[in-house]
Amino acid sequence: MGWPVAHSRSPVIHNHWITRYSLTGAYVLLPVRPEHLATALRGLPVLGFAGCNLTIPHKVDALNLVDRLDPLAMRIGAVNTIVVESDGSLTGRNTDAFGYIQSLRDAQPHWRADAGPIVVVGAGGAARAVIVSLIDQGATEIRLTNRNNARARDMAQEFGIPVKDMAWDDRHEILSGANLLVNTTSQGMQGETALDLRLDCLPLRALVSDIIYIPIETHLLAAARERGNATVNGLGMLINQARPAFEAWFGVSPSITANLLSEVRATL
Repeated sequence: MGWPVAHSRSPVIHNHWITRYSLTGAYVLLPVRPEHLATALRGLPVLGFAGCNLTIPHKVDALNLVDRLDPLAMRIGAVNTIVVESDGSLTGRNTDAFGYIQSLRDAQPHWRADAGPIVVVGAGGAARAVIVSLIDQGATEIRLTNRNNARARDMAQEFGIPVKDMAWDDRHEILSGANLLVNTTSQGMQGETALDLRLDCLPLRALVSDIIYIPIETHLLAAARERGNATVNGLGMLINQARPAFEAWFGVSPSITANLLSEVRATL
C-alpha cells in the first residue's frame, strides 16, 4: 500500500513464497492516496486481508491509525507492516530494521556495528529504521547528515547518543575514519539525480551501503566499488524485511533461495 506503489517488487517476493509453500492467497499492489489511508487500512479485515506492507508516504502516518504498535515500530517511529489480528484489529510493526542488518550480515558476515564511526545520509523514515537497527547492534558513533539540517538535528536529539547531526556542507569530510556509509535517501534511484558525495576521505576498509535497489548499483555504489570499497545494494534489505512480515501473516518462515533472487533480479 503506497502512493505511488507500481515500482514495488514486493509482489514478486511474496507471491513466490505463496506458491513455494502451497498457500492460498495473493500479494497485490494497493495504490492509496494519503488522504484515504485510514479508510483503506480499516477495510483490510473486511476484505479478508491478513495484512499489508506500507511504503512511501504512509509509514509515519500509520502510527496513529492502528490499534497497537509493537515496541520496535514505536521506537523507530514508522510502520512498514500491518497485521490483521483474529479479532479484526490492526497491529503496526516495522521489519525494515531487521531487513537492513540482515542484508549487511549476508554480504559481510563478520561486519560489526561497533567497529568504527558510521555515516548515515538522509533523515526520512528509512533512516529512522537504519539508525535504530545500528544502535541496537552496538554502534558507538553515528554521524547523521541531511540536506535539511533541521531534520537531522531533530532526529539526533530524538535518538540521543550515539547519533550526532552533521552539517550537509561538511558531508564529504565527515567520511574520514568511517567504517560504514549508508545512503537512505532517494538520490541515485532511477529517475533521480545521483547523490552528491565525494568519497575521497572514506577509508578503503569502509563498507558502503545504499538501500536503493533500482538500479541495483547506484552511482554511489559504483564509485565505491571502483575505488576498492566493499558495497551492499538495497535488494538484500528488501527481501529480508519481507521475511518476518510473511511469517506474521502466514505462520511460515520463508527462506531466500537462488530462484527467488533470480526472479526479483529479472524485474530490475
